[in-house]
Amino acid sequence: MDIIKSLTDLNNVTGYANMIKSPEAGLSGIEQFLHMYGTIIMFGVCLVLLYLAIKKEFEPLLLLPIGFGGILANIPVAGIAEGNGFLHLIYLYGIESGLFPLFIFMGVGAMTDFGPLIANPKTALLGGAAQFGIFGALMGALLLGQYCGFDFGMREAASIGIIGGADGPTSIFVTTKLAPDLLGAIAVAAYSYMALVPIIQPPIMYALTTPEERKIEMKQLRPVTKREKIIFPLVVLGLCIIFLPDATPLIGALTFGNLVKECGVTERLSKTLQNEFINIVTILLGLTVGSKLSADKFLSLETLGILFLGLFAFCVATASGVLFGRVMNLFSKDKINPLIGAAGVSAVPMAARVVNKVGLENNPQNFLLMHAMGPNVAGVIGSAVAAGVLLSLCK
Repeated sequence: MDIIKSLTDLNNVTGYANMIKSPEAGLSGIEQFLHMYGTIIMFGVCLVLLYLAIKKEFEPLLLLPIGFGGILANIPVAGIAEGNGFLHLIYLYGIESGLFPLFIFMGVGAMTDFGPLIANPKTALLGGAAQFGIFGALMGALLLGQYCGFDFGMREAASIGIIGGADGPTSIFVTTKLAPDLLGAIAVAAYSYMALVPIIQPPIMYALTTPEERKIEMKQLRPVTKREKIIFPLVVLGLCIIFLPDATPLIGALTFGNLVKECGVTERLSKTLQNEFINIVTILLGLTVGSKLSADKFLSLETLGILFLGLFAFCVATASGVLFGRVMNLFSKDKINPLIGAAGVSAVPMAARVVNKVGLENNPQNFLLMHAMGPNVAGVIGSAVAAGVLLSLCK
């Protein structure tokens, strides 16, 4: 019996040693494939991101550092994105702490003109309507977790849903708080769909509007005074503090940057925020987000689910804005071109430019850029508010 027991123990040890030599043992066919070729696949994914950035010029300021960061993260043995690797250290201090998204919001605030929103406040409703995509994707993620075996709880669903706001920094901010393991997939989805705004949005806009609606010319916006532009960020911040303190970090950073721009006495700070500051943070943010594209974390069914739900959220956000624009047009004294509802996502200013382009395609005299900037900047505020709501729900 002792001899048999010894042989059994030896067999177990041998089996264990074989598993060490062959990590693929015990894995399914798909898992074995991903384990063996995952690094090669991720190099391909990162090269595609670089191609989109360089050749197609889709959000090159973000996709290029993200793609290159992904290549660095997948270099075998180097450990650039682990332990004391420099990308991991930057991630700890910039992303995990939540600093980089807030820094980006300061720069965005300094580059944003809230004048069109102040001149036509009702366009804020279009920015709010576009946030339906966030909560639609949240429900979709919960359903996938409930019925399809995905490991999506409320915290993961909230992180996935925020992709619908088409706001990369907000997506990163929420995900690092609620589901940091999903950061790579969510960040890539958010920035990829932001980059693909000119491709994704026009078919939805054409499908949901009539030729007559697309030709509607809107009245010129009234001039906005300097006093109004100074008071506006303070009012927005005050309302956020009172009603939704969880959104205060994002709204506070946004309104600070905007006040620096509009007050007129801190030109050096405003120029720094708009240029050197946001450029440096963008480089570091992109590289560290890319560092989460390692094969073992990115190649999974959950990633496919996130990419699908992100696209769904973005499409729903665009459709909701356009449809609500049509409803507003029915009850508005001054006609509203429902195309501007598509700018309710917070991809500033790309979504507004797409609206203007589609408007000109249907009416060469129809300049919608400034009108679309109203819901566009409202979408920035709306996505930050939605982030605050999700963070409060997941406490």
